[in-house]
Amino acid sequence: MRERQLAQERRRAREFESFVAGAAGRLLHVATLLTGEPDSGPTPAAEELLICALSRTYADWDPLRCEDPYERARRELAAHFARTAWRHRRPRGGLLDRLPPRERLVLVLRLFEDVPEEQTAAQLGLPAERVHSLCLHAVAEMRSRRPERTPTVDTTTAAGPGTHPTTPSTTASTGPARSTAP
Repeated sequence: MRERQLAQERRRAREFESFVAGAAGRLLHVATLLTGEPDSGPTPAAEELLICALSRTYADWDPLRCEDPYERARRELAAHFARTAWRHRRPRGGLLDRLPPRERLVLVLRLFEDVPEEQTAAQLGLPAERVHSLCLHAVAEMRSRRPERTPTVDTTTAAGPGTHPTTPSTTASTGPARSTAP
């Protein structure tokens, strides 16, 4: 009896590891968008969010036989983010960090994850009209405020006055070479 339980536990662990190997990258990207952290560099808040979601998914792994595990992990991720949204209010330099957490969540679920409006509304406990207006507002906000450009080095002054940075300097003569020897 004990051997059968151990075999089931090993099978369960292998199935979950296989799921995580295939889905963790995309789920981490979703978590990074939600937390507002930049993609380049460490993302500790997104990783913590993902670990919590995956641990809850693993806890319910056996009852998930008929359910899509990716959808379940995404729902856990969104639910945990909604519960801890107050932690993710300050800007962190990510793509969506200028949006409030609820708008960020709706935008990611609706546009990045392509979750239907009614399903998003049910998951968040909001009316579908509110989800629709939050999504519209988030899209308008992202369109209205373009990301600020990073300062660039002015290469025209480095090359000297009157030269274009992409063209070589034209100091050579265009005619045949002349010898100056006597």
